[in-house]
Amino acid sequence: MKFTTTILTTAILVGSSLAAPRSGLVDRLQARGTLSRQSLPAEKKGVLLKEETEGADVQYSKNWAGVVREKPPASATYSAVSATFTVPEPTATNDSGEMQAVSAWVGIDGDTYTKAILQTGIDAYIQNGERTFDAWYEWYPLSAENFDLQLSAGDVVVTKVETYSPSKGAAIIENKSTGQSVTKTLSAPSTSATLAGQNAEWIVEDFNAGNSMVPLANFGKVDFTGAQAEAGGAKYGINNATVLDIQQNGNVKAHVEVLSDTEFSVTYREV
Repeated sequence: MKFTTTILTTAILVGSSLAAPRSGLVDRLQARGTLSRQSLPAEKKGVLLKEETEGADVQYSKNWAGVVREKPPASATYSAVSATFTVPEPTATNDSGEMQAVSAWVGIDGDTYTKAILQTGIDAYIQNGERTFDAWYEWYPLSAENFDLQLSAGDVVVTKVETYSPSKGAAIIENKSTGQSVTKTLSAPSTSATLAGQNAEWIVEDFNAGNSMVPLANFGKVDFTGAQAEAGGAKYGINNATVLDIQQNGNVKAHVEVLSDTEFSVTYREV
């Protein structure tokens, strides 16, 4: 997770840590008129219960929509997080020609525990009618790296992060539509950036480029299935976890609907 402190031109300060942009992604973003690619921690806006997620702890965020397990079972830590979803086909929300994008990923830590995060997922971009896609992995605070994995809208991908110790782990993405899979074994970048296994996350994100948030593309709907976290040798779904909707300028732009203990959807909402 790449931290920054600015959201749009009217944003408030939400943090003080900055991380380097993704290697390999910077050139493409610069070619599209931006400087870097960064993510923000979820900026939550309080507990707001909704009918569609009965029994869930629902909050609003400027940048995250999805589900977070904030506390592991007693005396256990999260050692793996996984899910399957379809790569969305982004659609421009206006005729400005500006770059718009969306990200979908799974991760361990980075929500209430902010010293480190092991994270993997995909980005989908649209600009001037051209769609591009990236698959990536990251152990914050190191910059993220792109996987060599071909992606297209409609591809079904399985994403997973797993840890072998607080300082060792792996990121895995399988494109089930093409039969390709990639794995990267990772080490904590420093002794101060080891994982605590305190958070498990399944997220659709509106991320940052440089000092401003990339306009969120209309991503339609992202259906997460097989959402699962492992802790202490047991497996857990998303029941009773925290649910986040993206709310910007008073409007809900991405809404979560929990369907079962392992399934939920994130739907873009027209303003």
